[in-house]
Amino acid sequence: MERNKNESIKYWLLTCGILNAVFYLLHDCIGARFYPGYNWMAQAVSDLTATDAPSRLIASELTKIHGIFSCVACTLICISAKDLWKEGSEKILRLGIYLFVAMHWISAIGYSLFPLTGSGYDGSFQSFVHVYVITVLVVLLSIVSLILIAVGGFKSGNKVLAWCAVVAFLLMFLGAAGSAAVPSAYFGIVERFSTYSAVCFTAVIAVIAFMKFRKMEK
Repeated sequence: MERNKNESIKYWLLTCGILNAVFYLLHDCIGARFYPGYNWMAQAVSDLTATDAPSRLIASELTKIHGIFSCVACTLICISAKDLWKEGSEKILRLGIYLFVAMHWISAIGYSLFPLTGSGYDGSFQSFVHVYVITVLVVLLSIVSLILIAVGGFKSGNKVLAWCAVVAFLLMFLGAAGSAAVPSAYFGIVERFSTYSAVCFTAVIAVIAFMKFRKMEK
């Protein structure tokens, strides 16, 4: 009975991985409706939570919920990693997952403490930390973790997770490279490739972990 209860808690916590994507999308869509003149094709998602953004109140609350859900799901996956991926050949994969979880915590805490002080980079210390410290750390950890998950996944036979990591990495790279290459009128589109790739990959890991837990029970 106690074991069934613990398994049910795990399943409920893993649904947080899917809810993280839902609330990130809500913060983007609903936040834009409270930001008169906001152009999602040209503006970054983080503009919605800037300190002077009219959408800050609603958008920042939705992002906080998204951050909580992503951290809860990823932390559970991190704690359970040795049970879910316990073979010696999966050591690289586990390291990638640990770094991916660290990225989520840095993102959730860092962006909450250092939101943009204006819509777009305004040169202030707070914006500098947001763009050149938190964002750089998040991007680097995302890239390294996805590469390790892909390499570890292919080496250990976890090919579905590995291919999902490859797709997320390519979308993230496309977003980072495209942000500097496309006209400013389309900056918001390519920037979302980077942000949504990590969010959606979190949901993917949660679903795969859910399925592995179910398989281990049988």
